[in-house]
Amino acid sequence: MTGTVLKSTGSWYEVRMENGAVRNCRMKGKIRLEGIKETNPVAVGDYVEVEEEGTNGVINEILSRKNHLLRQAVKKSSHSHILAANIDQALLVVTLKQPRTSLGFIDRFIISAEAYRIPQIIIFNKADLLSDEGKEETEELISLYRSLGIHSISLSAISDTINEIQKLLNGKITLMAGHSGVGKSTLLNKIAPSLHRATGTISDFSQKGTHTTTFAEMFELDPSTFIIDTPGVKEWGLVDMTPQEISDYFVEMREVRLGCKFGSKCLHLQEPGCAIHAAVERGSISESRFASYVSMVTGEDNRK
Repeated sequence: MTGTVLKSTGSWYEVRMENGAVRNCRMKGKIRLEGIKETNPVAVGDYVEVEEEGTNGVINEILSRKNHLLRQAVKKSSHSHILAANIDQALLVVTLKQPRTSLGFIDRFIISAEAYRIPQIIIFNKADLLSDEGKEETEELISLYRSLGIHSISLSAISDTINEIQKLLNGKITLMAGHSGVGKSTLLNKIAPSLHRATGTISDFSQKGTHTTTFAEMFELDPSTFIIDTPGVKEWGLVDMTPQEISDYFVEMREVRLGCKFGSKCLHLQEPGCAIHAAVERGSISESRFASYVSMVTGEDNRK
């Protein structure tokens, strides 16, 4: 039998079978012995083959993935952690206040999705908390990311309507990610009130949110629309990207870099005749995006 993984707790998995039944499954040991350097070889969204085991089941094979979104594992830097597999788009919820999401974090999320050509959506939440200066910054960032082909929206999940978001989700499998405290659960409750997702608070001391989602889980909004809620992500480390290929995942750099004097050997740092540097000076590549790029290539970024 085959099915789709709806929830992963690390040792047990909820799998929706082809007939619609949901079965608790464990993973067959041999899957972990195939050299997979992932903290979670079976991820939410995976298509799997299942054998019956009493009232439960055993996952004995992960079927071919069309894509997956992953980041560096926090406790095992040589391993990756898969947020979800077989998704149609990736939605990142960010805030510029309580807590603030760094531009570096946003850009690492974007290029991790871009590496698998997964379309991205950015929701700038908590618009109601922003000063005039914060609103101006939000508008500038929305303009920047829209120029890169990324659907970007500013709203307050508490008070605004979400018709635009619902249209974007319709008929697709969407992964939702972001820091703890940015309002993912509040937004999800607005999208699907029947889910009753727990919401948390922001610490006055650290200005960071508390975890309310423990495990990644896929929810059916209608027969053709699914959303995957993920635990709050504190940091986003890149996986399986060499310094030479990172610029390929910055959409505004792909064509420009072909004009570099040293071609594919140019890392766009201090090399003479660098077309990327010239584009930054002209203003056709934003300074914030270039700063994100440099931090990824040099490894100087703290991933937050």
